[in-house]
Amino acid sequence: MEQSPLGRTLVIANPAASSGKGAQAAEFVGRFLDAYPAATRAHKLIYTQGPLDAVRLAREARGVDTVVALGGDGVIHEVVNGLMERPRADRPNLAIIPMGSGNDYARTLGMEMNNPSASLSQLVSGRIEQVEVGRVNQSYFMQTLSFGLDAAVALDTVDRRQAKTSQEGEELFITSCLKIFSRSSKGWRCNASFDGGKIEQLRSIIFAMQVGPTYGGGFKICPDASPTDGLLDTCYNVKNPPAAWTLALVGSARFGLHTHSSCVKMRRFSHADLTFESEPPCQMDGERLVAKRFVVDVVPKALSVVMPRA
Repeated sequence: MEQSPLGRTLVIANPAASSGKGAQAAEFVGRFLDAYPAATRAHKLIYTQGPLDAVRLAREARGVDTVVALGGDGVIHEVVNGLMERPRADRPNLAIIPMGSGNDYARTLGMEMNNPSASLSQLVSGRIEQVEVGRVNQSYFMQTLSFGLDAAVALDTVDRRQAKTSQEGEELFITSCLKIFSRSSKGWRCNASFDGGKIEQLRSIIFAMQVGPTYGGGFKICPDASPTDGLLDTCYNVKNPPAAWTLALVGSARFGLHTHSSCVKMRRFSHADLTFESEPPCQMDGERLVAKRFVVDVVPKALSVVMPRA
């Protein structure tokens, strides 16, 4: 049997994740690690108390080999930002136990979702892989950064989850799409350049930048995105079809079929500079970001992540 890669482990758990199931999952993880000492060299479990608490806990974690983020993409985002505030040589490994509604980073890593027993099994028998993160205006994202109507949809899903909606995943994303798109928009004017190239003048409706393939609970917005290729992937509209067509285009992203449309452009890049005429809706991993200018870079091999074996 392969030795567990976790070593000295700190589990940072969001007890409110998945409508309170995060607390149950954390209790299970604590009991499991107590019962199976071979899983770690030592372990500690800490619950977050509020927003940004996981950033501080990850930043200040000392004497640990691995920080495990237990919860949805929100707490993972905070842990990643806390780890990225540390020098690379002093940065513990990252592992996740996904207990969220969207779980897009879990999809990227191949982790079992909302099943702490299965996730723990993957981690203790896992491997460590070097993965990139994205950086925007000195903050970091581990999965997605988006602008425009799809960002407005993503932010609406976050708000509705916090309001304890009964909808989850794809159903939640689609109903938010209907709500936001019914208001219609002509887009947000933007000047964009990639890797120092020619400035493109856009009227952005859909504009997503990805580390991994999916956002919105499994929508394959950049189907070929990989967290280990040292590049970010982007999908953005280059035409502005009627609202009904745009909604259908977003719907086709569930299976990555939008990539065949002449309305969108797909590309890979390491650096981008975007300036909007007015502040667009913007989200990174579901967190709001307010600005008019966005400087985006990839940080290759930024994190050592515990992933399942093939």
